[in-house]
Amino acid sequence: MSRVRLAVIGLGRMGRIHAANLAQRRRSAELVVVADTYPGRAASVGAEHDVPWTTDIDHVLADDSVQAVVIATPTGTHPGLAVQAAQAGKHVFCEKPIALDRQTTVETISAVDQTGVSFQVGFHRRFDPDWVAVVDRIRAGELGRPYLFRTSLRDRKPPPVEFLQGSGGFFVDVTIHDLDTARWMIGEIVEVTAYGTAVADPAIGEIGDIDTALVVLRFENDALGVIDNSRAAGYGYECSTEVMGEHATARIDRPQHLHYQWLTPGQAAHSVNADFEQRYPVAYAEELTAFAQCIRNGTTPKVTGLDALAAFDLATAADASWRTGQTISLSPGHCQEGVVYQLEVPRL
Repeated sequence: MSRVRLAVIGLGRMGRIHAANLAQRRRSAELVVVADTYPGRAASVGAEHDVPWTTDIDHVLADDSVQAVVIATPTGTHPGLAVQAAQAGKHVFCEKPIALDRQTTVETISAVDQTGVSFQVGFHRRFDPDWVAVVDRIRAGELGRPYLFRTSLRDRKPPPVEFLQGSGGFFVDVTIHDLDTARWMIGEIVEVTAYGTAVADPAIGEIGDIDTALVVLRFENDALGVIDNSRAAGYGYECSTEVMGEHATARIDRPQHLHYQWLTPGQAAHSVNADFEQRYPVAYAEELTAFAQCIRNGTTPKVTGLDALAAFDLATAADASWRTGQTISLSPGHCQEGVVYQLEVPRL
């Protein structure tokens, strides 16, 4: 079958990662055009991958040869672009989160669904070989009943405060990945208790955000979970997960960027990942391959709009818990399309 023809809209860091992966001619997808509001950036990426570039998003969406778009623009622009692309008949891959508030998220999912196009959201960990292998064995019953979920997500240093001001806050920008991973691996969540602090950069606290957090979860199946996050680990990037169960424990632990050790008297040293780009080269490529295969086969994406909404609701609960000092209870409503959470956020 022919490859699905994709455009990448938004050429910041994530957009450039996606463009580079598609330019390598994935087995089910290919890059045909890139777009960004900054002409220099668009021209540079277009030249790098030998594809046309433009600053006119309307031109991309009017192009009948473009079958799907990857939206990697700032979060505030996601809803409008996703709906516009879907209504133009383009399948949509959108970076997380879909929007910065729940109502807009729900309205965007509904509007896109009404067009009948495929809609996948960028939770890349679901496509990493380590996590996929562990989840497959859990689904096969090898773990037995899950008892404890633990995960860490740590960046080496915080992004600029200007970025953080439009990121949706720590839990929506960072912890949302761990919350999606938790419900994917273990099941739905009924309680969230979060603690947070700004200790790495006073400027982060001044904008009402945090750089370090601890989140405790209670799952619907009575398992417990612990998430620790940091924007300022210093030593490098880390993302690790452990699931302890009735029959086994699975660990996904700190893979090296370079797989060798340097041994000297009394010391063994090895490399660490600098950032998420070094840690997840396969996952970022595979999520777009899977997206294109859904388009070709007419199957449901592995990460749907409702999955993104659930993760957003859990992140909202974590934020409310941190701000109020209360445990937030949630009710996961199971339906044919997926799960929709009901939660009451206390007034501040």
